[in-house]
Amino acid sequence: MSALRVENLTKSYPAFTLRDVSFTLERGRIMGLIGKNGAGKSTTLKAILNLVHRDGGSIEALGLPLPDQELACKQRLGVVLGGVDFYQHKRLRSITDVTSRFYPNWDQGAYARYLREFDLDESKRVRELSAGMRVKYQIAVALSHQAELLIFDEPTSSLDPVSRDELLTLFQAMAADGKRSILFSTHITSDLERCADDITYIKDGQVLSSAPKADFIAAFRHLRTPEDRGELTLEEIMVRTERRAFHV
Repeated sequence: MSALRVENLTKSYPAFTLRDVSFTLERGRIMGLIGKNGAGKSTTLKAILNLVHRDGGSIEALGLPLPDQELACKQRLGVVLGGVDFYQHKRLRSITDVTSRFYPNWDQGAYARYLREFDLDESKRVRELSAGMRVKYQIAVALSHQAELLIFDEPTSSLDPVSRDELLTLFQAMAADGKRSILFSTHITSDLERCADDITYIKDGQVLSSAPKADFIAAFRHLRTPEDRGELTLEEIMVRTERRAFHV
C-alpha cells in the first residue's frame, strides 16, 4: 500500500489551472516537490489536504480515500504549510495544550524530545520567536502524534544552515524505518540532493516528471552541454528547463 497516491488531480482558477497531476509516494520514502513559484506546488498540497476543493481526480492517503475518510486520515498526517501562523501573544505551552487534544495518539514524550532537539522554550510567546523558530515549533507539533505521512511546504526556507542540516538528518532517520513517508515542496534543491528518494517536478500546473531521484536526473541528460563534467544538479535541471521554455 502506497503512502500517497494522486491521480489526475485538477483544479482551475481564472488565471491558472492544475492539470492531471499524478504521482505516487511509497512508504518509507522522501519525495521532493519542485517547480518555480506559481507552478502549482502549494495548490497541489492544499488540494491533497482538502484545503481547496479539487475539480477532478482522486487522492488516496495511507490507504484511505480523500476527502471521504478525511478525519481518520488526518489523524495520521503531520502537516506544516507556509503562511500558517499563531496568535502572537499566546505562549507555546497554551497552543500545544489545545492542539494536542485533537490527537488521541499525541505523544508528550516525543514532543518534549523535539523541544529539546530544536531548542524551543514552551514558555515563550509566538511574537518572541524568530521565523525559523516558528517553523521548528510547527514541525515539533507535526511530529508528535505518531504521524505516518508528513506533508511539508517549504519547511527549511527560513532556517539557518545548521538547523536545516539537523532537520534533513531527522527526515532521513524518520523515513529509514519504513513506517513514515515525507512529501515536501522546496525551492532549496540542494536539500533534495541530500535527502530525497524521489522527485516530482511541476511546471505550469502539470507534472513534467516524477521518478526516483537518479532516474529523474538521468531523464534530463539531454540538457547537458559539453562543458558539464558530471550529472546535472536539480537546480541546473530546473533552470535550464525553464530557460528553454522561456525562449520557445
